[in-house]
Order: sequence, then structure tokens, then C-alpha cells
Amino acid sequence: MTASPVRIEPWSDDDLDLLRRLNAPEMMTHLGGPETEEQILKRHRRYLDPGEDGVMFRVVALPGGEVVGSIGYWERAWRGETVYETGWSVLPEFAGRGLATAAGVAVVAAARAERRHRYLHAYPSAGHPASNAICRKLGFSLLGECDFEYPPGHAMRCNDWRLDL
Repeated sequence: MTASPVRIEPWSDDDLDLLRRLNAPEMMTHLGGPETEEQILKRHRRYLDPGEDGVMFRVVALPGGEVVGSIGYWERAWRGETVYETGWSVLPEFAGRGLATAAGVAVVAAARAERRHRYLHAYPSAGHPASNAICRKLGFSLLGECDFEYPPGHAMRCNDWRLDL
């Protein structure tokens, strides 16, 4: 078995700058555009204290220890049941190396270990081939397209991917 090229670590106060970097316009193209500084600070506080319904992580590349992105999972109501949702983001200079997929493997294991919900969903933009490819690589099943509101007030067309935990 090959060692993972990443580790995931719980989100910390030190990750505010990472969140700002992940908010760059080129990073937010498929997510409704960049957030304001006020929205970033609110998101950071939520990531620091997600409650019992989820957790956010920074993604650390190995062996060098560079912080390359974020990933997490959280509860959401979806079509009459409570499921976990996951989402990730990797800085452009680290894209294309399989780091998001490796982080996804770790987050699937963490969500599975919770033993709270049967399904983990991901809702990447239908027009974002890289994120959809990650879902395929992680073994998610494509259930079809759906309309999704993210951020609030912004409708987007997404693919609904589901993994049986």
C-alpha cells in the first residue's frame, strides 16, 4: 500500500490566510465568485467551531508539510434525510497532483468512522470537470444533476454524487 501524499488536520486559527487564498477569484469561479472579508471571517469562525455536525480540515502535502487546501464534511438535509456533504479546495499551484483525491480518501474515512449517516454527498458544479473527476475516483455514484443554492442567493447547476458509507 502506498502512503498518502497528504494528511488532513483540524482547522485552526492559523488557517485564516489559507481561507483568504482559497477565496481568490480563479478559485471561486464555480462557486458564485469570491466572498467579502466579512463573509470570510464568518466562514473561518464556523470552520473553527462547526458543532457536532461536521468538521473542516486543512490539507497538508507530504513530505514537505505545505498547506495546500481545505476539505471537510458536515450535515445537511437532503431529499427527506440527513446526510453528510463534503467539499474541498486545493490552491492552483498544487492542483493536478492528486492531493484533493488523497484528502478525499481521508475525509471519507473520517466520515465513515462517525457512524452517524449512511451517505456522503458532493455537489460540484456540473461544469467543473476536475471536481467531478475526484468524485468518480473516490467511488461516488452520480445520481444526476440538481439545482443547488450556493452561496445563498446564487443558483447553480450541480451534479449530485453519493457515496454509501
